[in-house]
Amino acid sequence: MNTAQTNPAVTHSRSVEQLIVGQATSDGAGVKLTRVLTQNLQQRLDPFLMLDAFGSDNPDDYIAGFPDHPHRGFETITYMIAGRMLHRDSAGNEGLLQNGGVQWMTAGKGVIHSEIPQQEEGVMEGFQLWLNLHSSEKMNVPWYRDFQNEALPKLVTAQGVAVTVIAGESHGVKGAVTRDITQALYLDLHMPAGSRFEQLLAADHNAFLYVYRGEVSVAGKVIAPQRMAILTNRGEADGVVIEAGTDARVLLISGRPLKEPIAQYGPFVMNTKEEIYQAMSDFRDGTLGESS
Repeated sequence: MNTAQTNPAVTHSRSVEQLIVGQATSDGAGVKLTRVLTQNLQQRLDPFLMLDAFGSDNPDDYIAGFPDHPHRGFETITYMIAGRMLHRDSAGNEGLLQNGGVQWMTAGKGVIHSEIPQQEEGVMEGFQLWLNLHSSEKMNVPWYRDFQNEALPKLVTAQGVAVTVIAGESHGVKGAVTRDITQALYLDLHMPAGSRFEQLLAADHNAFLYVYRGEVSVAGKVIAPQRMAILTNRGEADGVVIEAGTDARVLLISGRPLKEPIAQYGPFVMNTKEEIYQAMSDFRDGTLGESS
């Protein structure tokens, strides 16, 4: 655990543009989850396509997991807060995701994978974020890495905020993954009551936060638990200041928008309908998940 380096102070914080309540749904073989970032927000929060939060101590809600299914054209980032999930894919990758670990998969031109719980009781909780790929990267060879909790870069600020840097950079600490085009920032913040956290953000990047424990405020706007706050894009704002009214845990996510057309059909995200038809055809023909 690193002690935070001196970070240039945020002079003007972004404010909250909109608060979002997630939609209860299910996916995979009936796994119950909350879809926080939905398809109608994809243009506003470009390059991010989806954020799902899942959490239950009832095995019936998660035990069937996510059997074999395809992806093309984007990246999935799964962050497991509690529980154990086994990943296998058509590129030959396998990894056990467990408490505090992250699985980062670039689907690229196509991969078929499964995510199956490795537990029959207890709590399973975590998040899956979908990050779009630039048109020049959508047909790249698939890529996979998993990071156990102890391998993830971490820091503690002078105010006692414990930060896990999954992607990007915060207070001089580089994350487990960096992306040149989308410049994704993905932080998990554990904030003691009364603390504040400052993060510089590029003015043209879209940003949001999701409170999964406790309560925080941004520019005087209170954000309750299980709420996503879309942050404003204003030229004078150079970052965000988050203040914790109680002990809180927050995901802070931002990235540079791709500003490209988004064509999505289920697990395929491309730029045109024709590319979607091709993905569907490749999947039907059994060539989508072939090893390179």
